[in-house]
Amino acid sequence: FTKLIVLKSEVCSDWPDDDVPVKQMKVVNGSAPLCFDSPRDFFQSLIGPVGLDEFFQQYWEQKPLVLHRSDPDLASYYSSLFQLSDVKQLCARGLRYATDLNVCRCVNGKKKVLNKAGKVKFSQLKKDLEERRATIQLHQPQRFKDELWRIQERLESFFGSLVGSNIYITPEASQGLPPHYDDVEVLILQLEGQKHWRLYQPTVPLAREYSLEPEDCIGPPTHDFILQPGDLLYFPRGTIHQADTPASVERSTHLTLSTYQNMSWGDFMLDVIPGCVFDCMRRDGEMRSGLPRNLLTHMSASLRRLADALERDDHELRSTAMKRDFISHRLPPYLLEQAELEPAGKPPSLEDTVCLRFKEHLLLTVEPSQDNTDVATELVVFVLHSLKNKREMHMMGTSDDDDDDDEEEEVVSQFQGLRFPSSHLAALEQLLRVDRLPAVQLQLLRDEDKAGLLLGLWSEGLLQVCQTP
Repeated sequence: FTKLIVLKSEVCSDWPDDDVPVKQMKVVNGSAPLCFDSPRDFFQSLIGPVGLDEFFQQYWEQKPLVLHRSDPDLASYYSSLFQLSDVKQLCARGLRYATDLNVCRCVNGKKKVLNKAGKVKFSQLKKDLEERRATIQLHQPQRFKDELWRIQERLESFFGSLVGSNIYITPEASQGLPPHYDDVEVLILQLEGQKHWRLYQPTVPLAREYSLEPEDCIGPPTHDFILQPGDLLYFPRGTIHQADTPASVERSTHLTLSTYQNMSWGDFMLDVIPGCVFDCMRRDGEMRSGLPRNLLTHMSASLRRLADALERDDHELRSTAMKRDFISHRLPPYLLEQAELEPAGKPPSLEDTVCLRFKEHLLLTVEPSQDNTDVATELVVFVLHSLKNKREMHMMGTSDDDDDDDEEEEVVSQFQGLRFPSSHLAALEQLLRVDRLPAVQLQLLRDEDKAGLLLGLWSEGLLQVCQTP
């Protein structure tokens, strides 16, 4: 049956506290009271009773949202996501300090790291937790916990951006981190115990980097509240915050989900403008001419020519680096088995109706086919996918700065995907738009091109023949 639960949504307008409205939400009993049917449905169920339009118009990148819930089913589900006992099991698998886990405590307004060297022993962690009142910070637990993989895969598909996570376990009357702000949008899920939160007016709205903020410089909190199991908190990047476990509470465990790092309009322009400038230089001889001797006086003319190129109807801004970074580092589809990567069913023919597989994990890029030269360069289409990404490496970065160049080349090679002539772009976009398509209707002139496109996608496990309804 369906149960009504009451959620209290603490809303702020331009940051000062407002009256607290009370909303209601329906939750279906079951082990997972969230809807995983689609990325959109999942996020809606996560932030309910606030609707998607309301969330993105009133809260996203603007102000915090606090949802207090009093529902045992939701609290039980949150608690199942991660517990202290999970840390014990993971220690047996070889967790390492700093790489997988930090032990820290806020002392006199500063972060004190209490890590040992090498592998983590649970007996030492338990001692740090109970005797030193330290916080356990586990990095990227979705590498180990399937349900967190499931949650973050849905969120990455919804946002089109990488989603990382941390688990924080903090004992009674203790605080792990000093006041600070982050360069990511943050969602907090309270899993067990209670956590006392204080939020402050940003000093750098929509900050692009992490920074500590001395408590005597941030003023009084704009929000002061306690999260209970099943509660959710959202706040924008740049929001100054600190949190502690209240006295008389044995410990608090919460999950931090973070996204939208380096996903601003500025980051997008940094990605697309170099390609646009290169295209302009290939097409426009004057863009290849030398700069005037009095550079500052005449710079506006060159920039005007670039601006004109951006406004041309026949010129498309192409994002490549951001797309490749996302698709090469995101999670693979949830519980994808190796056998599912193989071609599915019979090879397609022009008499068949076909459909793409794993559509949420595909991206198209249009890129030059060779090194940049002064002559016109042929453009090609790459079909990139994340099916072969390693869940165990999700959001873990690189460990050796000296090998950055080699690792970057390896990533580009591993994830460059399928390559087709630019004439195939319309047909690929057509397949992405529809659920199923008669192969003969592909927007390609020659039947051999249609057959080649179908076979290439099928061989990569990205396309299958649809069953007749």
